[in-house]
Amino acid sequence: MKIEGRSYRTIMATDAGTVRVIDQSRLPFEFAFRELATAADAARAIRDMVVRGAPLIGATAAYGLALAVREDPSDARIEEAARLLCATRPTAHNLAWALATLRTALAGVPPASRPDIAWREAARICDADVAQCRAIGEHGLSILKELWRRCARPLNVLTHCNAGWLACVDWGTALAPVYRAHDEGVPLHVWVDETRPRNQGASLTAFELAAHGVRHTVIADNLGGHLMQTGRVDVVIFGADRVSANGDVCNKVGSYLKALAAHDNGIPCYAALPESTIDWTLQSGAQIPIEERAARELTHITGLGPTGTLETVQVVPSSSPALNLAFDVTPARLLSGLVTERGVCAASRTGLLGLYPERRAAS
Repeated sequence: MKIEGRSYRTIMATDAGTVRVIDQSRLPFEFAFRELATAADAARAIRDMVVRGAPLIGATAAYGLALAVREDPSDARIEEAARLLCATRPTAHNLAWALATLRTALAGVPPASRPDIAWREAARICDADVAQCRAIGEHGLSILKELWRRCARPLNVLTHCNAGWLACVDWGTALAPVYRAHDEGVPLHVWVDETRPRNQGASLTAFELAAHGVRHTVIADNLGGHLMQTGRVDVVIFGADRVSANGDVCNKVGSYLKALAAHDNGIPCYAALPESTIDWTLQSGAQIPIEERAARELTHITGLGPTGTLETVQVVPSSSPALNLAFDVTPARLLSGLVTERGVCAASRTGLLGLYPERRAAS
């Protein structure tokens, strides 16, 4: 991603042996970094959503475990750190996948050799994410180009939450095709759902689209259906936090409603994701654990005050309880397809296995 002409990844190893991440809790008003020096730092960054987005959560967890191994390469410490990191966010599959990948790489390795191997494996996971997201962008680009040719005017894309650079190491998932299309001169405009309660669309997606020069408009979450009814949306595309083996997609709460509206209005709706988001052990989305976060995220809101400082205010009566479930599940039948690093497929077990035939035994 480029900010004021300079390229950044969302997570970077430093020469000092720490990990530097973009502090997303301070966006869009301040572009700043946070240093992670321990597994506890990484766990806190994931839990408090300093970093968020399934692929980036996985990358951060991998480096968090590598930091723990540098402190103590024993089996006991690896198990302890893995448990700590895995407990931070229960829904995103990339988290457990990254930890399992790192632990497999360390299996049977003498403790003295583990720190270097863990660090290299975490870096490899990050590099692979960049390559996968770039490929997702290429495959999604073909979809957007074809839709643009049909409408013969600027293409209107609607997205939910943030599935761009900031949700991954670079490029993004749902927004990677948007960036590729923009860079190739395809005229397009993005409707950006605000994505309550944490406003990842309004604060993060809008920030990075503006940085890349992509035309966009922030909208209230509930406006999308009306825009679809009135012919102002050509395609819906969002990311995923976990996908079951039958193609059901778990993503930020509100995605299901967008898919329903798209289906009702005959508008194509896609989810974009790398294979690390697919949980081949789950047969349907009904088995995906849904994270419940603190009610305060819903009852309070933070923004830039009149003095130019961040202020948090309460927007719900103190006597009213609040339920803050962070994700919902979009049934595969509502999706036009899944965009992955290997191509585009139907949102179904058959479609996924067509792209990942080596997974037949696991599913």
